[in-house]
Amino acid sequence: MKLRILFTLCLALLLGSFATAQNANKVLPVAEYYTGGQEAMLADIQKVLVYPPMAKRNRVQGECIVSFVLEADGKISNQQLIKNVGAGCGEEAMRIVKNLKFNAPGYRFNASVPVKFSLPRPGN
Repeated sequence: MKLRILFTLCLALLLGSFATAQNANKVLPVAEYYTGGQEAMLADIQKVLVYPPMAKRNRVQGECIVSFVLEADGKISNQQLIKNVGAGCGEEAMRIVKNLKFNAPGYRFNASVPVKFSLPRPGN
């Protein structure tokens, strides 16, 4: 019985680390409808990102996630903040995603986009 529990625990840890490694390089399906693909979309997000003063002052960093519906004509609707790191980052993430321009997919689907907030290390 103990061997079975130990085996199950080891298997769970192994699968958990595999899933974490997979998520590091996750492909965003919605990026297929962005001119230039995922790399261009994430680069454009970082270009227009204005770090909220309160977040900068308090050194708040992390990832906000915004979900939305991509309409058949490429417009965004039903935008919602799913994950917020606070200090104004969520509002900035919503503003950025609202202004993204997607190509028309021809059908409607739910999507989400991460917006990463990271400050340079002191001394860099």
